[in-house]
Amino acid sequence: MKVLGMGNALVDIMTEMPDDDLLKEFDLQKGSMQLVDKEFSSLVLQKIQQYKKSEISGGSAANTICGLAAMGVETAFIGKVGRDRLGELFEKDLAYNGIRPLLQYSDNETGHALALVSPDGERTFATFLGAAIELEPGDLSSEMFKGYTHFYIEGYLVQHHELIRRAVELAKENDLDVILDLASFNVVEDNLDFLRFLVKEYADVVFANAEEARVFSNGKKPEEALADIAGNCWIAVVKTGKEGSLVQNVDQVFKIPANEVNCIDTTGAGDLYASGFLYGMHSKLGLALCGELGSIFAGKVIEIIGARIPDATWIEIKNLAKNVTYKQLG
Repeated sequence: MKVLGMGNALVDIMTEMPDDDLLKEFDLQKGSMQLVDKEFSSLVLQKIQQYKKSEISGGSAANTICGLAAMGVETAFIGKVGRDRLGELFEKDLAYNGIRPLLQYSDNETGHALALVSPDGERTFATFLGAAIELEPGDLSSEMFKGYTHFYIEGYLVQHHELIRRAVELAKENDLDVILDLASFNVVEDNLDFLRFLVKEYADVVFANAEEARVFSNGKKPEEALADIAGNCWIAVVKTGKEGSLVQNVDQVFKIPANEVNCIDTTGAGDLYASGFLYGMHSKLGLALCGELGSIFAGKVIEIIGARIPDATWIEIKNLAKNVTYKQLG
């Protein structure tokens, strides 16, 4: 497996909040991702000056690709950044993690996501896309897709329908399987018809959390929503938080429990679940074991602030992954 990712190239500004008052003040729905303009972002930045913050290269697809690269999978990433400090930070981070950067550049500033982490670990994103939103169909070429086997795309990009359509067309022309993460329930809500078309016509593997699956399937519960999605693709995955996840391939359904962990920040949980699941596919494991790896990866990332797992924890994850692999061999 060689994985090419495409997504919003963003820098996450992780902020530990003492309470949810700021979310109410700015009318930010807890747990959602809301696109904001530069003025709104600046106002929130002013309000969070006194809180503990950190800048971490992020974006949903980039997080997943980074997780795969940490496990030795050959990867590349397509995105657009500004010619500024945050853009330089993003590009250096890709290179540091062994990811081939296929970046485009803009004279506008690099996008950033204000990740507001509530005391219970839930995160709410106020995202200023900046240069990331300027990625256009013309920035893509068939050459970018050559040599890869899988194309991973985050749902946050689906608001740019022409870009997504061109990307999946190029992926299929070059015989790549298409993997789609639905990203956020409000994104699904706003782009429902297009997402249903995308899943039916192009997607091979689809990841969704319970809320995204509910919206996608017109209000169905996770098990029914899973079947709805699986009827249009090869593998469907619905993540159900503390209850674990559900995986379906045709008429086979697997229920995977979540790992018991100390939840500090849920940022990147879904992204790293996808890393673990896809690493299982890379290792040719059965779907239940792929889901188990997804739970391991997700469990480790929510024990830290931000979506980038430190090197020492990756050593632990690799050992756990070996144990999962042995289960299949046994």
